[in-house]
Amino acid sequence: MAELSGNLLQIAFFLYLGATITFSVSVTGRKWRNRQGEMNGNKWGIIGYIFAILGSLFSLGYFFTRWSVAGHAPVSNMYEYMTFFGIAIGIAFVILFAIYRSNYLGMFTMPIVMLIIAYASMFPGEISPLIPALQSNWLTIHVITVALGQGILTIGMAAGLIYLIRSIDFTKTSKQTVAMEITLYAMLSLVGYILIGTIFNVAGYEASFSYINENAEEATMVYPMPALIGPNEGTLMTDDALSPLVNAPAIIRANDLNTVIWSMLTGLLLYVLLRLIFRKKVGAILQPLLKRVSLQTVDEISYRAIAIGFPVFTLGGLVFAMIWAQYAWTRFWGWDPKEVWALITFLFYAAYLHLRLSKGWHGERSAWLCVIGFGLIMFNLVFVNLVIAGLHSYA
Repeated sequence: MAELSGNLLQIAFFLYLGATITFSVSVTGRKWRNRQGEMNGNKWGIIGYIFAILGSLFSLGYFFTRWSVAGHAPVSNMYEYMTFFGIAIGIAFVILFAIYRSNYLGMFTMPIVMLIIAYASMFPGEISPLIPALQSNWLTIHVITVALGQGILTIGMAAGLIYLIRSIDFTKTSKQTVAMEITLYAMLSLVGYILIGTIFNVAGYEASFSYINENAEEATMVYPMPALIGPNEGTLMTDDALSPLVNAPAIIRANDLNTVIWSMLTGLLLYVLLRLIFRKKVGAILQPLLKRVSLQTVDEISYRAIAIGFPVFTLGGLVFAMIWAQYAWTRFWGWDPKEVWALITFLFYAAYLHLRLSKGWHGERSAWLCVIGFGLIMFNLVFVNLVIAGLHSYA
């Protein structure tokens, strides 16, 4: 059954790849799309949507099969959570596409789903029993609700990104173009993580350090990539491995920070290569694909996605989380880094809705807020979750 769940996820991944290709053809192929790039009369868009539906069904098959094998909801570690996060994005897309039928949204969303699932695959995927701190029904309620909320919010980001790439003038250097290039570089860094992680994994690289952890105890830390930054008071125990340039404080999980640094360097290399090959900004490479996109439609999609995703995230990330915290740690709220960042994310999206509804922030300003909000989510999932030691570090 465990092998079956993995096979179902692999099938889902390739179905999402098929959706990416067919949605791209529906937008870029002149013979197959209408002027609006919409599904009406566009067979490739229909095929892409079918692929997306099948991908979601097979990914749910993975989820429930793994659940039956593990005996608990498969959201207890980074592999399981990030995989379900990708599944949630796919499900949110299937629902919203049925309403708006925008092939442009599929062309941007399906690669994000694939990237998230590929990112998850870089973490250990073995099924293991829950540690005592996670043995609660509130794990299922809290974490699944958070992932669903974040998945819906991600659709808002994708629509906002389409709006910005379509509307920004990349022929001039401005705050908007610089910010968009930074955004696209951050996404390339995610690709870089998958690429560099695969390279070192195939090479069989591993280095061990003895160090002093945040509890002032001696421990061992394993690096899957050459150490640019070492652990607190670390001593390299692997022969012929790279010695770190600097050491991190005890509160930082140095091996994960090292991986983030390698990912950013690889993303920078990919960004520079794209600039050299196409001799234009990365946003300008994508812009011609979006000439006929309806700005009003993608602006509405981004707002609707956040209007739906925000209360779902609030329930999972704050309300259910505080109830579980009371059971697990006998207090509703603490200042653990993960809790603080969930509050920051909640306040940001609350501010977005306020500015949108009360101050009339539509169009470009609204789209930027959608993109920044997704940046907060990913910073929480990648940096806060992995690098900063806290009560949630067991995952």
